[in-house]
Amino acid sequence: MEHIELFFKSIFIDNMVFAVFLGMCSYLAVSKKVATAVGLGAAVIFVLAITVPLNWLLDQYLLQPGALKWLGEEYADYDLSFLSFIMFIATIATMVQLVEIVVEKFSPSLYNSLGIFLPLIAVNCAILGGSLFMQSREIETLGLAFNYGISSGIGWFLAILAIAAIREKIRYSNVPAPLRGLGITFIITGLMGIGFLSFGGMLTGGDEEEQPATETAIEVETLKTEEAKDLADNTKIVK
Repeated sequence: MEHIELFFKSIFIDNMVFAVFLGMCSYLAVSKKVATAVGLGAAVIFVLAITVPLNWLLDQYLLQPGALKWLGEEYADYDLSFLSFIMFIATIATMVQLVEIVVEKFSPSLYNSLGIFLPLIAVNCAILGGSLFMQSREIETLGLAFNYGISSGIGWFLAILAIAAIREKIRYSNVPAPLRGLGITFIITGLMGIGFLSFGGMLTGGDEEEQPATETAIEVETLKTEEAKDLADNTKIVK
């Protein structure tokens, strides 16, 4: 259940684009065509699925205070957390370089259509945000870190795929001149963000409603008990 909850929460509730607005530059620039959006979205999923678990290992066994105790007790007091940004970005840049080589080799047309935005995945704030959120939320296991990386990537993929499909249809719509281009795109993104916020009650709404219902039931039982006592006292007085 923990894996399922993290998976759906990362995609719908804590979506990288609609919840925290990370990766907006690539989201807006590469979402003019569905084919291009699919290629970049798949690359983002791959990079997040690899870098988040790798950075989890770095954080657990190298960067956290006391993480070096596996080398010996004399290293238990070392704190290398100030190297987090450097190590995370180095891991991300390595994986992005690998993705760039693979895409250029097997799909030159996609490589040319993505242009500068493919190598810019290395500095995409959504990619770095995935590792930093993993660190700040203190994800406990490597499996959960892998799950979080994939689900965050899928959430970003769904966001860019949806806006790309809408932008392709908008070309044939009568959009007012002042709103054409990025104007209508920002408006649609805001509306989609509001729609994704509605998923917030999927995992939290039920828990908040149980407690008042329980308290109400206890109050009703208490009132019934008091009324029964009063009725018994009144019966004794009449007798």
